[in-house]
Amino acid sequence: MLTVESLDVAYGRAQVLFGVDLQAPAGSLVCVMGRNGVGKTTLLKAITGVLPVRSGRVTFAGRDITRLRTHERVRLGLGYVPQGHETFPQLTVAENLQVAVEAARTDKAAVDEALDLFPALRGLLRRRAGFLSGGQQQQLAIARALVTRPKMLLLDEPTEGIQPSIIIEIEEAIERLHTEAGLAILLVEQYLELALRLADRFVILDAGEVVRAGDKEDLRDESVRQLLSV
Repeated sequence: MLTVESLDVAYGRAQVLFGVDLQAPAGSLVCVMGRNGVGKTTLLKAITGVLPVRSGRVTFAGRDITRLRTHERVRLGLGYVPQGHETFPQLTVAENLQVAVEAARTDKAAVDEALDLFPALRGLLRRRAGFLSGGQQQQLAIARALVTRPKMLLLDEPTEGIQPSIIIEIEEAIERLHTEAGLAILLVEQYLELALRLADRFVILDAGEVVRAGDKEDLRDESVRQLLSV
């Protein structure tokens, strides 16, 4: 479903990604892993069009999307949840979801489906997003992406800085989306144990390059653990 080929990405003169290759088949859950600052977030931003690429190609659902704008990629079926529980803080939970409905031209049924995944949000629909806890904001950010009815969901460290009880809820939601709904997911995650529970495949970045890739079983290899240790 998603193929990244020889991707080079830079911030001005500072190159961050060097010839990155990645494949995420339809229905798969692929974990992108690595230490802080190795280019994981940059990779997701390049895939979604938030950052331009210097060279290489991104193909999604059989179409070259390398030069498409972000909103065009969303309409093709890419859903993106950035790092940091990003919401529209002055809007209510309901208004945050409605923005996604209007942008993606979906309907109320898409909102109901997203709220079924995070039922706690139903009691918070009239609350401004800025007054939610970090975990609630992250649930809202994921729900808002799901309202667009994506074919593939990109999640950038969705459990970072969140209370343990909501981490469990988010992990369970990701697992349901993958196993029950068959949604393809590209997940940036640092925690090896979570990757072992959720992933089908993994890619490890170091200094902007892919240094290891394989099936979930390979994550148990000691050499993989060393690549992820601080």
